[in-house]
Order: sequence, then structure tokens, then C-alpha cells
Amino acid sequence: MSIYGVSFDMVGKQPIVLLKTEEGNKFLPIWIGHPEAAAILMKLQGQETPRPMTHDLFADLVGQVGAQCESVTVTELKDNTFFAQINLLVNGQTVEIDSRPSDALALAVRIDAPIYAADEVIEESAIEFEHEVEDTEEVVEKFKDFLDNVSPEDFAGGED
Repeated sequence: MSIYGVSFDMVGKQPIVLLKTEEGNKFLPIWIGHPEAAAILMKLQGQETPRPMTHDLFADLVGQVGAQCESVTVTELKDNTFFAQINLLVNGQTVEIDSRPSDALALAVRIDAPIYAADEVIEESAIEFEHEVEDTEEVVEKFKDFLDNVSPEDFAGGED
């Protein structure tokens, strides 16, 4: 997956990071906090800070101890909350670290780590556009329309 952008839901003004599948037209919206949205946006826009932010510090720490971030994965959605893990390669062994998706994504954009989402998460929570979307503005408009009518509870699954 890739980070397609960060937007805000129109009702609660809560930031949402929008992930896009590499193939097809599926988009995964994940509600995140304002500081994490700022951290992701700053890096995506190439902005630098005079001192390292927490995610910059973690990225530097990973490199300084000789570890390597293999990937970050959005692993599940439970009780309206997304979960993620950071997969580090340390001394030849993979170490899985539990993470909030927003922190995992903020790290991934800093070190160009691959981003994945579990198939179940995509099946349960992704939005799929019917035709191929190439125009970013078209996606943004459709996404805004979607945000006008959605809440985090809509992704609880199982209950109608």
C-alpha cells in the first residue's frame, strides 16, 4: 500500500490517513491523531524540523543500532480501532513491534519502508471505486463525499 494522502472528516475534524492498494482502486481510511497527521504530512511534503520529532528519533535509533525496518503492517480492526506492527530485522531475526497505525506510517515515510495491510482489514474496511482513478482531485472529491456520511462506527463490521 501507499499513503495516498491525509484529510479531515467533515463532522469531527479528525485527521484521516488514506492508504491505497498498489493494484486496483481500494482505499483504506484510518482515523489518526492530529500530531501523527502533522508528522506524516511534514515528511510527505519534505518539510524539515530544527530538532528531530519522535518519529525521526525512532528512525535514527533503528539505524544506529544496526536494525532495519522490513515493513509496517496494518494488522487488524477491532472495536473500531486499527492495529499495526512494525517489522524490524535485528541481528538476522525479525522482531514484531505492536504499534498504532499512525506511528507505524509516520516511521514508514521516514525510512521508505513498505506498507502492508492484512487482507481481512482491506476486505472489511476499504472503499473501492468502480472505475480506474488517475485524477487525484477526483479521488479527493469522492473521498470528501464519503467523509460527509461516515463515522468510525461504520467500520465496526458484523452488525447491521
